[in-house]
Amino acid sequence: MNIKITGTGSYIPEVIEKNEAFHEHEFLNSDGSVINAPNEVIVKKFKAITGISERRYAEPNLNTSDIACFAAEKAIENAQINKEDLDYIIVAHNYGDVKHNTEQSDTVPSIASRVKHLLKIQNSKCVGYDLIFGCPGWIEATIQANAFIKSGIAKKCLVIGAETLSRIIDKHDRDSMIYSDGAGAVVIENTNEAGGIIAHETATFTLNESHFIYFGETNNQDIDERRRYIKMHGRKIYEFALINVPLAMKSCLEKSGFDIKDVKKILIHQANEKMDEAIVKRFYKLHDLDMPENIMPMIINELGNSSVATIPTLFDLIRNNKLENHSLIKGDLIIFASVGAGMNINAIVYRY
Repeated sequence: MNIKITGTGSYIPEVIEKNEAFHEHEFLNSDGSVINAPNEVIVKKFKAITGISERRYAEPNLNTSDIACFAAEKAIENAQINKEDLDYIIVAHNYGDVKHNTEQSDTVPSIASRVKHLLKIQNSKCVGYDLIFGCPGWIEATIQANAFIKSGIAKKCLVIGAETLSRIIDKHDRDSMIYSDGAGAVVIENTNEAGGIIAHETATFTLNESHFIYFGETNNQDIDERRRYIKMHGRKIYEFALINVPLAMKSCLEKSGFDIKDVKKILIHQANEKMDEAIVKRFYKLHDLDMPENIMPMIINELGNSSVATIPTLFDLIRNNKLENHSLIKGDLIIFASVGAGMNINAIVYRY
């Protein structure tokens, strides 16, 4: 049994928010105190650390379920399947449909049910559900789809990662510059082709790490409101990821039976360019090797951190030869890896 991704699709929003747009923001520390640096310096330092020059925001009339559907339609068409043959639609997200200029998330019905409705799928045995697992949600949904197919209860699954983080960012928080919107989708099915999902690894750390990413108040203490925003302890996340993600990748690779020299690409969650580079370098250091050139394709510079959408979007772009200097050929060994709220870590070894 070879369980493979047979179709991919992504939706990259058209609204471009460049770093210069943040020059007019009033950035404050978490305690409300003024940051002793001009915004131009703050933004320049942010770019040097994260690699982000611009990011994409969803158009005001679109919600997470809408852009998830756009990516799904492309994946279904790319896989050349009948949408009525889908057994599962699994949507990884974290904040539901947050309509433009509103403060409440809408998760009933589920995003998966909304996507199935938008796709106009009539088959009632096509089951849709949501997965909230932080940024590693798309990988975890892929692992679940793999289990469904391997067990025989499904033949074809649609797995989507979609998020509109621009709707839940605090304009007074420097970390707001990281986040973006987007959607990526894949069709996964049992095929006669060689390759597919070889091995996977997942871990959840909660004893001390569960609230590294959380929902909190605005940094501007002069504002009295009920609304909450995505917040994070960046330094703690960096230190946690640098230790634990390489270990998860190493364990996953060992399960696969392949050698690290067989790996052609590492598609890691696009959270922070310097952090991602440090993780991959540490992964190779665990094998007493230097990180190879061109092993880690990046899209964060122009697309920012769209959470669960980053890896399926990245894979779709490479698969369709839309990312310069990066391509895949049949038989290439890939590692997918992610870290995020929970704190959750996961990885998949996949043969293209």
